[in-house]
Formats: sequence, C-alpha cells, structure tokens
Amino acid sequence: MDIFLLLASLFIFVLILFVGVVIILPLIRGAPFLPTHRTTVEAMIKLADIQPGQKAADIGSGEGRIVIALARVGAEAHGYEINPLLVWWSRYKIRKAGLENSAFIHWRSFWWKNFSDYNVITVFGISYIMKGLEKKFKKELHPH
Repeated sequence: MDIFLLLASLFIFVLILFVGVVIILPLIRGAPFLPTHRTTVEAMIKLADIQPGQKAADIGSGEGRIVIALARVGAEAHGYEINPLLVWWSRYKIRKAGLENSAFIHWRSFWWKNFSDYNVITVFGISYIMKGLEKKFKKELHPH
C-alpha cells in the first residue's frame, strides 16, 4: 500500500508540474498559444519580401509554422518561444520538414534577446505586448 501512495503522490506532483510549466507559466509570462491561420502566414511571408540569406525572427513562435515558412523561402529563420512543449513540437516539425540547417527554435523569452542582427521580424501577438515591443525595437533596430 505504501508504494501505491508513493507512486500516486509522484504522479500528482508530475501532473502539477506539467500544468504549471506548460499551461500556467506561458499565460503569466506571455500570450496564450493561438495558431496562425495558413492564409495569414502566407500573407505575412509575402509582405516580408524575404530575400535568400536574410536572417528572420518570429517572436512567440508557437508551434513553428511561421519559422518553417520563413525558412522555406530562403531565410535563416529563428523562433523564440517560452512554452517548452511548443518548442519541442516546433523542433520536431522542423526536422520532419528537413529544415534543420535553416530553421531554429530557441526556448527563451524574446524580451532578453537583442534583435539588431535580424533583417525581418514577425510577430503575431496580442495588444498588451505591442507597446513594449515598439520601445524595444526602436532601441535595437535600424530603419531600412
């Protein structure tokens, strides 16, 4: 009976940890995950007018569909995501697409990343982060 209690306690602990890291932490530290519709991704890629070899970033990259699309048109594409489950899923999708040499997902907050060496930055974010991003980008980015 004691081993059953120990295993049940361990299971509950792991479940609480999982919920905290995968669901609650991203909600506290960032926006909830909402996948970008395929037609929106296509429009973003078209508007970005990516030239082969340019360096592009997707902020809050979710499950990586924009990063993959950027890499497919010739960019060195980097995604920044704080949800570890989405980071894992994105990396899996990148390997499946054969884009390991041009698409990269970073498990970190984009607030601490300097984006001055990127040619293109995409963000499909929610309104409450946009004012902060505007200030950040005005400091880091140069007009083209």
